[in-house]
Amino acid sequence: MNWLFLPLGFLLGSIPFGLLFGKLKGIDIRKHGSGNIGATNVFRTLGKGAGISCLILDFLKGLFPVLVAKHFTEDLLETERTLAQSIVVLTGFAAIIGHNFSPWIGFKGGKGIATSAGVIAALMPAGAVILVLVWVIFTFTTKYVSVGSIAAAIAFPILCLGGSYYHDKIANGTWNKPLFIFSLIAGTLAVYKHRANITRLREGTENIIGTKTKS
Repeated sequence: MNWLFLPLGFLLGSIPFGLLFGKLKGIDIRKHGSGNIGATNVFRTLGKGAGISCLILDFLKGLFPVLVAKHFTEDLLETERTLAQSIVVLTGFAAIIGHNFSPWIGFKGGKGIATSAGVIAALMPAGAVILVLVWVIFTFTTKYVSVGSIAAAIAFPILCLGGSYYHDKIANGTWNKPLFIFSLIAGTLAVYKHRANITRLREGTENIIGTKTKS
């Protein structure tokens, strides 16, 4: 029964809130700005209110299924630690995959940063705070949201491994191996989803904070 949390995570993650906010305004968000359904494009195209609301909802659809999975697999930690950790981590990964490749919009989607943040906040709250700081520092020093997101994605597996080492969990064998594997895959996927941004950064055409994308 615990494996049912994976499809739950995918279904919640697949809800295209950015597209729905656009529909409420009578537009298809995919045909405006960067064409992405994520909170950044919603913010630039539809305004601050819609952008913040989309950010929160995308965050929650990553946070909620992981918290539910953690609650119902808590008893497994004493007898089947790796199994319990795997179920929780895979539930979070399913939410991210649902967002990035939503079946409701032809298996396309956003970059998964807000949803990933929700998943990470549920898996490692203190680590999530550090990653937010990384995002803030790189975003506001470079003036590019994409740079902050890429930096946080790269920092995720480094932080995961470093935290396990710092708390001696690697030494005593209790470190969360599924979480580390997830951090590698999720970080790589996030960078891959930013490949168009990387191209624009190289060409000098990436959108700077405070500017609106052209429709």
